[in-house]
Amino acid sequence: MSLKHAVLAALLEGEASGYDLAKLFDVAVANFWAATPQQLYRELDKLSEAGLIAARVVQQERRPNKRMFTLTESGLADLVAYTAHPPRPTAVRDELMVQVQACDEGDTAAVREHVRERMEAARAKLARYERLRERLLDGRDEASYLRGTARVGPYLTLMRGMAFEEENVRWGVQVLGILADREAARQEAGRG
Repeated sequence: MSLKHAVLAALLEGEASGYDLAKLFDVAVANFWAATPQQLYRELDKLSEAGLIAARVVQQERRPNKRMFTLTESGLADLVAYTAHPPRPTAVRDELMVQVQACDEGDTAAVREHVRERMEAARAKLARYERLRERLLDGRDEASYLRGTARVGPYLTLMRGMAFEEENVRWGVQVLGILADREAARQEAGRG
């Protein structure tokens, strides 16, 4: 997948400024596609030049003018065609996993701290995702929302992001417990 398709999919929500899209990426899209604001603005320029999105300038008093972007028919057709292609397998590159793999010979205390930090980050993301979920549901129960919403995709990707972060927390609890048990066993063996 390219940033191109992530931007086109985000614009299905409607017209947005680059700033709005950066916020959307930070909150709702970050669970499956990361992009810096600089990457996002460069991609918006490319998509506009390619005719996949349209840009209009909104004059503002007391603030710089802003560009608002919408999906064009060509952009929608490109996105529809994209959804028909099978996705590439996910490739995971996670530095923490390399550290955990080497923890028996490495600095186990530091690795435990890195795992704790990952858990804290996961909990913070879960809190943000829960706020987004509440905004999407807007007082409705999940079943009613899913039956009646015009677009279900954002909620489905949010569900995946929440499940991923919940698993990060579960895994972290398990790893910390195992490492603590091993440390206690080593200390006990050293006393014996």
